[in-house]
Amino acid sequence: MIRCENLVKIYKQADLEVVALQGLDLQVEAGELMAIIGNSGSGKSTLMNVLGGLDRPTAGSVTVDGKDLLQISDRELVRYKRESVGFVWQNNARNLIPYLTAEENVELPILLKGRRKRERARELLEAVGLSHRRNNRLSQLSGGEQQRVAIAIALANHPKLLLADEPTGSVDSAMAGQILDLFRHLSHTLGLTVVIVTHDPQLAQKVDRVVAIRDGKTSSEMVRRTSYAQELNELAADTEEDSHIEYAVLDRAGRLQIPASYLEAIGASGSNKVRVTLEDGKVVLSPPLP
Repeated sequence: MIRCENLVKIYKQADLEVVALQGLDLQVEAGELMAIIGNSGSGKSTLMNVLGGLDRPTAGSVTVDGKDLLQISDRELVRYKRESVGFVWQNNARNLIPYLTAEENVELPILLKGRRKRERARELLEAVGLSHRRNNRLSQLSGGEQQRVAIAIALANHPKLLLADEPTGSVDSAMAGQILDLFRHLSHTLGLTVVIVTHDPQLAQKVDRVVAIRDGKTSSEMVRRTSYAQELNELAADTEEDSHIEYAVLDRAGRLQIPASYLEAIGASGSNKVRVTLEDGKVVLSPPLP
């Protein structure tokens, strides 16, 4: 569904250049539920804007659902944003129109396509568990309910890719869990590819894969080691095995980023060098000699 190769995005303002993405590589399979995490300024929101067609990349290549976002025309880009991708933002003011009801908010993007809107809007509100609130305005809905309406809007025109930028940032932990469960349900039942950008590493418990971005590049991945059915069996047996395996990501030149916590653990934090040795078929990193 998504393939990014050596992706670069540079923002220019007057004489200042900010390199937000610097050679990022990423591949996302169709139907995958994944999260992208990283500190502020790591490039994760820039990546989201590029995938959504809101920003044009500076260099490299990015293909989504067979469409080359670096090469397509402006007209094709508008069609891509309208039909291929759906957005859910953390700030509900970007998702919803306050003086419309929940149903009218969901109808609006369908109306722009000239399709029968009311039946589809009601189907979507039922899918997100809000059919009983369809005639309520936003002031009558909780933050979690507003975010569910936003998800229904994002699905209005049958997109293949759903992008969610900090979708649980403005709700409590219980509602955040319900929203993430809804994403998982939509991914599994509709075959929808869902990419969630967040700063919360706890999302790893709810998604199939977590990609960490640092300094505009992918630095590590956590991949689910068991199926959800196996995990439920383990929980029932009261075992505490980690659900994910962590991998460092190698770029094309064979470089990798070592997590800062690992470097601290071996006493190599603050150094620009580590010793590399090969022991019993394993690459071992050690702090530099004094």
